[in-house]
Amino acid sequence: MGELAYAAKITHVPSMYLSEMDGPHKGCREHAIEGHREISKRCRALGVDTIVVFDTHWLVNSGYHINNAPHFKGIYTSNELPHFIKNLPYEYDGNPALGHLIAKAVTDAGVHMRAHEDTSLTLEYGSLVPMRYMNEDRHFKVVSIASLLTVHDLQDSVTMGRALRSAIEDYYDGKVAIFASGSLSHRFAQNGTADEFMHKVWSPFLEEFDHRVIEMWRNGDWQRFTEILPEYADKCHGEGFMHDTAMLLGALGWDEYKGKVEVISPYFGSSGTGQINVEFPVQPINQ
Repeated sequence: MGELAYAAKITHVPSMYLSEMDGPHKGCREHAIEGHREISKRCRALGVDTIVVFDTHWLVNSGYHINNAPHFKGIYTSNELPHFIKNLPYEYDGNPALGHLIAKAVTDAGVHMRAHEDTSLTLEYGSLVPMRYMNEDRHFKVVSIASLLTVHDLQDSVTMGRALRSAIEDYYDGKVAIFASGSLSHRFAQNGTADEFMHKVWSPFLEEFDHRVIEMWRNGDWQRFTEILPEYADKCHGEGFMHDTAMLLGALGWDEYKGKVEVISPYFGSSGTGQINVEFPVQPINQ
């Protein structure tokens, strides 16, 4: 019925928005912004109607959750970095029908998931930043899934991703893209050193390991990557404990995935963290 048409791991650094503003950092993230625009073009060419974002800035302490509102509109200021993202206007359409299909499929697979469409929940910037550059014209519907999971098992997130794909392919009538919205290593610069690390990764160790991970992705070494992912998430400060990445790979086949990624925007450091835009080719499961 439906189709998982596109998949990517994407950056959402708030300095992308800062990059638009006049001042010393104007244009500093143009390569990342252009990467988002390129991803948007590819999704449009494939006929994608809805983008599902695994948002590592939506923190939850129990269960799995979907922001399933039919419409999103507001003015956003980041409570984490209000000097980077302030008074950001946004307006997008949701897809409650798809959200409910995903929640049911994930719950039926043994991971309890709720879809919320009648609350005051707003989008977090893990969704808002990429949508600013990919979906300014509201071409795509948006479904946001909490992916900063504090007490959750990575294998449950793998199961969630696998069930999400089943919901799309077995019950949805349309084409969907999924984005793991989060960094690689995510050790923010120590307070007082922000300017020094504006365009750098926190340590040579973290930067080196990020590059090794990207090499595994380019080579299609998913057996090894999935084996090290829990320890990488811990020791390299993976954003959201890398649940977004586990969800993405769950939808693509986990350790049986055969794809080799395409780097859309080159790796870069931002406020101590390691960032990238990468396309993951969607392939039939178990092939």
